[in-house]
Amino acid sequence: MEETVIQADNITVLYEDRDVISFVKPWGVLSQKAENSEEDSILELLEASREALKLFPVHRLDRTTGGVMIAAKTKEAAAVLSSLITDGGMKKEYLAAVHGRCGAGILEDDLYFDKRKNKSFVVKKASERKGVKKAILEYESIGCTNHPSGDVSLVRVKLKTGRTHQIRVQMSNAGHPLLGDGKYGGRDNRCRCALWSSKIGFDIDKLKKTRLGRSPFAREITVSPDTFTAMPEGYPWELFSL
Repeated sequence: MEETVIQADNITVLYEDRDVISFVKPWGVLSQKAENSEEDSILELLEASREALKLFPVHRLDRTTGGVMIAAKTKEAAAVLSSLITDGGMKKEYLAAVHGRCGAGILEDDLYFDKRKNKSFVVKKASERKGVKKAILEYESIGCTNHPSGDVSLVRVKLKTGRTHQIRVQMSNAGHPLLGDGKYGGRDNRCRCALWSSKIGFDIDKLKKTRLGRSPFAREITVSPDTFTAMPEGYPWELFSL
């Protein structure tokens, strides 16, 4: 795949006010500055595009995942968003194109992330390995088609936990690896890893109990809850009606 080159002036910003900014991270770009790396992250590019802007990360997307992100512009907003993530007040939805036909269900696995291999593994006996974490996601097939690599399903995924490579390894372990994801068994090399952050939603009742409860951010969510939404384009997404 070609190296992703992104400039600050062509980053899609979905929403921005005095407290938060929501934007679309392209595939192949870092969410945050990596240790010992000179490569700019999406947050650094956004900061460079605005005078005196300092962004505070509250969540991240893997380099191999594109889509909707949100960051705070103040420490106070960062604390609120982080607390919402912790207590389930911020909900993330993803789209994934996977091999095979699948329906709907909940996947619950014990995962171990091997930093040396940069890969997560499903562990059968969690008590026998340190660092194992519970991973839970809910998935639902919203489309299916057939092409040269066989049946392909479009799946909507809602994360209940946030583990490294969680969707990729859990869907693969369930027999439905993502297209373009050779690390976890994907067989279609005509695309990049077919995973996209399509929506970030918020529990407005929980938000109203925080310092941002009467902010422009809270009003926007109340009036237009789909503001923080972006659909992917190109292959393999064009196989489905999005």
